[in-house]
Amino acid sequence: MHGIIAIRLNVRPTHMPNEFDFIIIGSGTAGSLLAKRLSQDPANRVALIETGPPDHNPLIHIPAGFMKTMTNPTINWLYETEPSAGTNGRSIKQPRGKTLGGSSSINGHIYNRGQRTDYDVWAQMGNRGWDYASVLPYFKRGEKRVGDADARFRGTDGEFAVTDLQWDHPLCEAFIEGALAMGIPRNADYNGATQDGVGYFQRSIYKRRRMSSARAFLHPSAGRKNLRVYTSTHVLKINLDGKRATSVTCSRGGSTITLSARREIILSGGTFNSPQLLQLSGIGPPALLNELGIEVLHELPGVGENLRDHYGVRLVARVKDGVETINERSRGLKLGKEIFAYLTGGKSILNLQPTLVHVFWKSRPTLDQSDLQMTFTPASYQEGVQSALDDFPGATVAVWQQRPTSSGHVRAVSREPLAKPTIQPNYFAETADQHVLLDGMKLARKLMSSDALMHYVEREDLPGPQVQSDDEWLDFARQRGTTTFHPVGTCQMGPSRNADAVVDDQLRVHGLHGLRVVDASVMPTMVSANTNAATLMIAKKAADMILARSPLPPVELDDYPAR
Repeated sequence: MHGIIAIRLNVRPTHMPNEFDFIIIGSGTAGSLLAKRLSQDPANRVALIETGPPDHNPLIHIPAGFMKTMTNPTINWLYETEPSAGTNGRSIKQPRGKTLGGSSSINGHIYNRGQRTDYDVWAQMGNRGWDYASVLPYFKRGEKRVGDADARFRGTDGEFAVTDLQWDHPLCEAFIEGALAMGIPRNADYNGATQDGVGYFQRSIYKRRRMSSARAFLHPSAGRKNLRVYTSTHVLKINLDGKRATSVTCSRGGSTITLSARREIILSGGTFNSPQLLQLSGIGPPALLNELGIEVLHELPGVGENLRDHYGVRLVARVKDGVETINERSRGLKLGKEIFAYLTGGKSILNLQPTLVHVFWKSRPTLDQSDLQMTFTPASYQEGVQSALDDFPGATVAVWQQRPTSSGHVRAVSREPLAKPTIQPNYFAETADQHVLLDGMKLARKLMSSDALMHYVEREDLPGPQVQSDDEWLDFARQRGTTTFHPVGTCQMGPSRNADAVVDDQLRVHGLHGLRVVDASVMPTMVSANTNAATLMIAKKAADMILARSPLPPVELDDYPAR
C-alpha cells in the first residue's frame, strides 16, 4: 500500500478500519517512542502519522551524513526564521526532520540532559511532577548507557544507546589541556552528578549507526498488528466535537482520509509544526485565526508563543600546515581511506558527530553554575554553518547562552496546511542575553588561544584579531550568529492561570478533552542542553500519563549535588 510502512492492521469487528484508540501525529523523537509504548498492550490500536518518507536514506544512518541531511528537502522541512534586529536583518536556516525519527534522524547526535535546576524551575512554575527528582527516573528509563555509568543517574538496560567517542585527535587533547589550565575541571559524565566542566561529548551513535528514536523504539515494534504507521501522509486538521478532539483529516496520495480516535490524539509535530497545526484546527489566538479566516473553535492565546532557541556563535582558527584536521580528511583519496575504515569497522571521520568536546562553564565567576555551553572540533565550516567544510586546515569553538530570555513566536501564515509558518525567535533581543554571549565569546577566544592549543594554531580566522571592543563583538554576533537547532516552548506547559500556557502538567491541552501535546514545544523554559534527551524524557513520562499508570517514584536527592 502506497505510503504506509509494512505494518498490518488487526481489524476487529467492533472497529472501523480507520478507527484507533490513539492517534500520534509526528514520528519524531517523541512520536516514535510513544508509538512503541502505547502499542505494547495489544488491546490498544495505535496510528502513527508522518508527513515525510520512511528513513531509508543511508545518509540518515551514517553519523557524518548529517552534513547532507541538513539540506535534503526530501527528509527536512528546511524552515527559515524571519529577519530580526538581533541577526542584522538575516534569515536563519532552521532544519527540522521530515522522516521517521523526525529531527532525531538528522540531528548532531549529542546526548545532553541539562541541569537539575532546569527541571526544578519547571516545577516552581506550577508544573507538578516535573522537578528533577521526578524526571530523573524517566531519563534513566529506556537509556542504554554504554561505558562508565553511575547507577544513581544513568540507565543501562534500555533501548536508546548512548556511547562515548572512540576517536582521538591532538587538537582535542590540546583544547582540553588549555581549559584545565584555566581552572575548568574535567568532567567525564556531564549527564551525571554535575554538568560543569570539560570533556568529550556522549553521542546517540551505536555500532557505527545513528541511534534515532525510530531505530531505538519504532522499528523494533514494526511487527505489531495493532500499530499502523502512515508515511507520506500529512495531517490537515484536528477535528473537534464540541470540546473533544475526535479525529484527524489527512492528505495521502492525492486523497483525503479521516482517522478517528476513541481515546486520545497526541500531537508530536515539534516546536514549529505542533502550534501551526493547532492554529489551522481553530485552536489558538483569536486575532490570528480571524486574520487567516479560520473559525475559532477554542481560544488559546499562547499557541505559538514563547519560542526559544539557542543562538550560537562560532570562532574559527586556521591550523598550521602539517596538522591534519577533519577538513583535509574529507576530500579525495583521504576520504576514500576514511570510507574504507568506516566500512571495515575502523576509526573514521564518518563515525563522528559534528562537535567532539564540550565545555559547560560560567560567563562570570560569581555564578553558582554554568550558563554557557561551548563546543570544540578539529574542523571548520564555510561561513560557520554546518553544511560544508572549509578548504583549509581549521578548528572551531562554538559558544551559546544556555538559558536565553529572548523569546518569539510561530504562526500559520494561511489556511494552506503545507505553507511554511512564520518563525520569529527574536534572537539576541534581550540585553541580558547580549551580555552573557559577549562574555562567552571572549571566553571562547581565550580557550582558542591557550598555550596548549596555540602550539597548533596559526591564527584566528573568524572573527579575526580586529574584533576587540564590546561593540565589535556584538556586531560580529549579530552578523554571524546562528541557531544551534534547539527550538522549544511554543505549546508551553503551565497551569491555566498562566495566560500563555497551552497544556497542563499532564500535557493535556487546556480546555479540551482527548488532545495532548508531547514534544519539545511543551518546555516552558529552555533547558541547559541540546534538546533530544529532554524530549525523550518528556515522551517517556507522557506515556505513563496517557496510559493512566502511576508515575515512577521520585529519586531521593538529599545527598546529591545541587546541579
